[in-house]
Amino acid sequence: MTAPWDDWNHVLKLDPDKELPEGITYGDLCATGTDAIEVGGTMGMTEENMTAVIEACAEHDVPLYQEPSNPSVVVDNDALEGYLVPTVFNAGSPFWITEAHKEWVRLDDDLDWERTTLEAYIVMNPEADVAELTEANCDLAADDVAAYATVAERMFGQEIVYVEYSGMYGDVDVVAAAGEAVDDATLFYGGGVHDYDSSYAMAEHADVVVVGDLAHDEGVEAVRRTVEAANDASR
Repeated sequence: MTAPWDDWNHVLKLDPDKELPEGITYGDLCATGTDAIEVGGTMGMTEENMTAVIEACAEHDVPLYQEPSNPSVVVDNDALEGYLVPTVFNAGSPFWITEAHKEWVRLDDDLDWERTTLEAYIVMNPEADVAELTEANCDLAADDVAAYATVAERMFGQEIVYVEYSGMYGDVDVVAAAGEAVDDATLFYGGGVHDYDSSYAMAEHADVVVVGDLAHDEGVEAVRRTVEAANDASR
């Protein structure tokens, strides 16, 4: 059975703690051609600001997912296709590998398992909020990242492996190594994608390019160019 992300090339991640450029609406961003909208972020997440962005995107015809950073911000909304939940494989703190997830299960005895999927994160930018929060070991060579990707897929059965350089553009060779290491898992790449060329270069090795800050910093046309590149690279 195929998963929705098997057919994706591009995901737009919207951070509820960040503003949109003047004159830009969530509807404008939903119409960029992206394959899915993911609502989430690391810092400043609340159930209220998550709900506000989810509801703003819900009326538009694009698959909508929440990426909750902790159990307290999970939103129960029928507009969501599901939940993409990070587990940081190179985290220094076990809380971000399994402890947060245990708490979610403990606190929610009616968790929607059919709509919940883990993302096996490999965090690579030591200056990113997610790296600092999770105490991630980002001093990884390409073969380390490839090995993590293999562990995620083969040992832990993860459907999504996510190489995350949040806040900077990553090393193409590292992403290529991760891409070669996985067989059936879908490889996501996120970090520093800012134009057609940067999106195309990563989309040659990752199955899905994730764009986030660009939407908040530059707006619709910049995002649309990254969508075009991701689609072109997949042909």
